[in-house]
Amino acid sequence: MEIARSLKPVQGGRLNIEKINGPILTGLGAAPAEYKAGLDYAIAQGRLWLHESDTHVKITDKGAELFAINAQEN
Repeated sequence: MEIARSLKPVQGGRLNIEKINGPILTGLGAAPAEYKAGLDYAIAQGRLWLHESDTHVKITDKGAELFAINAQEN
């Protein structure tokens, strides 16, 4: 979620999925299964919306609220 939040949205507020998977797989050293599990979890929790093409995601209102709550706690 933090990586997604740091990206500049493209058309319609969507984020290119490759801009998320690169930093997670190479920068954080996550295994592909870990990346997929995290993405699936964020989608299941309603924090990310996955475009039908599987090439874009969008941070939902629920996902944005997560950052607002964390900012208030700090």
